[in-house]
Amino acid sequence: MNLTFHWFLPTNGDSRHVVGGGHGTPVTAPGGDRPPHVRYLTQVARAAEDLGFTGVLTPTGAWCEDAWLTTAMISQHTERLKFLVAFRPGFVSPTLAAQMSATFQRQTGGRLLLNVVTGGESKEQRAYGDFLDKDARYARTDEFLQVVRGLWEDDGPVSLAGEHLRVEDARLSRLPDPVPEIYFGGSSPAAGHVAARHADVYLTWGEPPAAVAEKIAWIRTLAQRQGRNIRFGIRLHVITRDTAAQAWAEAQRLLDGFDPETVASVQAGLARSESEGQQRMLALHGGGGNRDGLEIHPNLWAGIGLVRGGAGTALVGSHPEVAERIAEYHRLGIDEFVLSGYPHLEEAYWFGENVLPRLAAQGLWGRGTGTSTPEPAPPEAPPPPDLRSSSPTSTPALLTAAPPQGR
Repeated sequence: MNLTFHWFLPTNGDSRHVVGGGHGTPVTAPGGDRPPHVRYLTQVARAAEDLGFTGVLTPTGAWCEDAWLTTAMISQHTERLKFLVAFRPGFVSPTLAAQMSATFQRQTGGRLLLNVVTGGESKEQRAYGDFLDKDARYARTDEFLQVVRGLWEDDGPVSLAGEHLRVEDARLSRLPDPVPEIYFGGSSPAAGHVAARHADVYLTWGEPPAAVAEKIAWIRTLAQRQGRNIRFGIRLHVITRDTAAQAWAEAQRLLDGFDPETVASVQAGLARSESEGQQRMLALHGGGGNRDGLEIHPNLWAGIGLVRGGAGTALVGSHPEVAERIAEYHRLGIDEFVLSGYPHLEEAYWFGENVLPRLAAQGLWGRGTGTSTPEPAPPEAPPPPDLRSSSPTSTPALLTAAPPQGR
């Protein structure tokens, strides 16, 4: 099975430094030197499309722009790219969500994927008017997806009298074509139950291979008990360069930009998170007390998690090393990779021009659809010109052309 690669839309802002935000972090204004304007996000999306990524993940939460509205606008400036829209099922009715999804499919030519985010933090949920506890939110998600899938897959009326949701004789005037795939993550027992019943793709944050293998075995067993087979994906950042030394120098540059007070504040907030996945992320770096011990597996770096909630690890290394780590995760059962990097525009080129062709040459990837003829691996290129000619803290001009070859 060919691998699928998605990129990330930084709807909370972008920069040559790590922009905070993510799961369980305080609500702040969009950060970074590049605001999340449609013009810039379109550049990132079109770069991902041109490089052969299948889709782009758009996050959800009070710390970023709304995913539905943003992707609907950007979809009009792209042709093939799919949008992995993160949304929280407790904030809209399941019938409305099914209708919105069907409309998105028709207006974009079937380019919607859904990342269902139950919500791991009660404080943030309450700000949206949701006062259920965590286990109850997962029970509601289960009911929600029963209704949504029923509406997508059958033109007959759907009714449900659940503990949290009640729907009578719901139906859609037109079914979505194709039915959007559901991506779902979570490390708690309640999350595993919902994933096994409803997910097409189970997503995990980037833990070391042994921990990922345990998660895959857990979810696969639960899904098989439901008579289902699901795929597996992983969410990672990436820093890939022509040499390992260059990649680790870039990781060190990002690390040097972490203010100790900011790290302490973010870590204190994340330590209070109700999310088991977030606690697993925190355990990987131990709060950052030992910054020399952040490589937790060959080429797997936990530094991002010092200042960002949610996905907190990055693949760091030369292009062949990063390709090998991806192949290692694939051998465990991972078929989809949701990647990002700072800044997202340039890092898309670094990965897309240097790692994807190597995976194609191994028969692991085909451009966009996973069916094209593999491209040969590129020759080793000399280091590209330095794009950081201006001060890293200055606001960069929007790029109008692709970064130099080799990126």
